[in-house]
Amino acid sequence: MQALGVDIGGSGIKAAPVDVAAGKLLAERLKVETPQPSTPEAVAGMVAELTRSFSWSGPVGITFPGVVVDGTTRTAANVDHAWIGLDAQTLLAGAIGHEVVMINDADAAGIAEVAFGAGKGVAGTVLMLTFGTGIGSALFTNGTLVANSEFGHIQMHGTDAEKRASEHAREAHGLSWEKWAGRVQEYLQHMEALLSPRLIIIGGGVSRKSDKFLPLLTGVRTPIVHAALHNDAGIVGAAMNAAGPR
Repeated sequence: MQALGVDIGGSGIKAAPVDVAAGKLLAERLKVETPQPSTPEAVAGMVAELTRSFSWSGPVGITFPGVVVDGTTRTAANVDHAWIGLDAQTLLAGAIGHEVVMINDADAAGIAEVAFGAGKGVAGTVLMLTFGTGIGSALFTNGTLVANSEFGHIQMHGTDAEKRASEHAREAHGLSWEKWAGRVQEYLQHMEALLSPRLIIIGGGVSRKSDKFLPLLTGVRTPIVHAALHNDAGIVGAAMNAAGPR
């Protein structure tokens, strides 16, 4: 089974066709910058352009950086607020001329990692966290997803945790890896106290640089690993979600 996965983020939109039985991209992914402002119409236009680039006519799965319920985008912390309350699934389907299936971006990445990556075969509670423009989260218990957890918005020091500990925060504030790791560790300790996970998986673009910060997270008892599929996990999970049960 094959499907196209499209991963909408606050700074970039990525897409590639996926072999959903193997969890592998079938072609080199394409990436464009997320339009600014990131209005629904502007983003839909870029998604349509990416879809046309692959001459795709099969199932299409699309992620969104916020809560998604039955195709409606309920929150929009890192994209234009016009997405809030929008029937985004219908909008995007109209833009590309094909039915689509939408899912929260971190949930998609988690689905891929639990099926094919670092979370495969892990029993109990698994927490996937993606560090990018914000902090996305995907929570699993014995392989079952608890959708739309949005733990990046846990309050720390009077603000959303993602405002302090996301990859964007590290870059925006010029933090060293050591300084940033201290903020990430504080956040992970908070999540550990709330959830007592068996495993924490770190995803997003920063997962490719895990050697720079994972060894510094010595104050967290839970095992921490980087995402095996790195920043392709969202594309793979979006495609899997569109393809349906395997």
